[in-house]
Amino acid sequence: MNFIPTRASALEKLNYFIENGLKDYSKARNFDYGPDKRDNTSCLSPYISHGAINEIEVIKKSLNKFSFSKNEKFIQEVLWRTYWKGWLELRPNVWTDFLVELNSIKNKYKDNENYLNAIEGNTNIECFNYWVKELKNTNYLHNHTRMWFASIWIFTLDLPWQLGAEFFLKHLLDGDPASNTLGWRWVAGIQTQGKHYLASEWNIKKFTNNRFNQIKLNENATPKISEKTYTIIKQNFTNPSIDEQKTLVIFDNNLSFESSNFTDTQFKKIILIKQNNENREIKLSENVVKFKEHLNEDQKKRLEQKNIECQILDINDLKNIDEDFYILYPSIGESLDFLIKLNLKNYKFLYRGLDSFSWQFCNKGFFNFKNHIPKIVSKFT
Repeated sequence: MNFIPTRASALEKLNYFIENGLKDYSKARNFDYGPDKRDNTSCLSPYISHGAINEIEVIKKSLNKFSFSKNEKFIQEVLWRTYWKGWLELRPNVWTDFLVELNSIKNKYKDNENYLNAIEGNTNIECFNYWVKELKNTNYLHNHTRMWFASIWIFTLDLPWQLGAEFFLKHLLDGDPASNTLGWRWVAGIQTQGKHYLASEWNIKKFTNNRFNQIKLNENATPKISEKTYTIIKQNFTNPSIDEQKTLVIFDNNLSFESSNFTDTQFKKIILIKQNNENREIKLSENVVKFKEHLNEDQKKRLEQKNIECQILDINDLKNIDEDFYILYPSIGESLDFLIKLNLKNYKFLYRGLDSFSWQFCNKGFFNFKNHIPKIVSKFT
């Protein structure tokens, strides 16, 4: 559970999982044995969400070890993040509405005893309290546990899902606007209307190896209701022709330029963006901020070792660039929001190949996307 913020550590963790955990992943992945026993999952998401390693690298490594059929569940889980991102890109107002709703709800609940007990882990639910402390101490939770946590938050503690989504984004090293927001909506029952996820005592006990008692939950709650619907907004994710010897700007979700689609392009220099909490709607914990900063520094060091000019700039300093430049697309979230607020006119977006190809299949549910996974994998491996 030690997430060292370097690409080298990400690759080491990937290699370890391929050799020790991949074989039994499909049958063991749902078990949460605690933060000191995570060999049944890859624990790669903090690195993938920042682009320190990317999905294609991970999938290729897995296919070098086992066949697609043997790896299918693992590959599906890796590409869930790609799917959620694409789904949100086609419905950007879901993110905008989340922030608006959150700002309204926060003031209403700032002194709410139930909410304050929840974020301090002082409820009467033993496992929930444990997970609150684990989240704050390790900045990570098992994926199955995230579902239980969200369900308890929404249906047993009767708290708004938006506050829970904020709590996760604040503390998770792999906090991702798409995966996090849409995951909480799914648990609540508004992502897939009428289909919610209800945590149950027997399920928690089984998949935590009976580590907890006092698990009295609301196991009969009905799905939350939202009258909002979101139509698809068509987007163009095609890359422009690239003029070399211009600057490339990279945000903290694409921090492995050497494994990107653009390594053969001779950019004049690369700028890595630092976004401090004062520029964020959702304030991140100190550990998460430091993790991002160290990954930025690690990317800068690796680029300079390849004799590529690189500097780290605050996002506000983008307005001081007085020439045309490119930005590796940061995806919907706070980085893109602030970039739009700057109202710059002198840049063009570049898109990762995986995203521009895969997002066309995100117009429906994941099961539709899943049917296209063999096509996606064959294209990039």
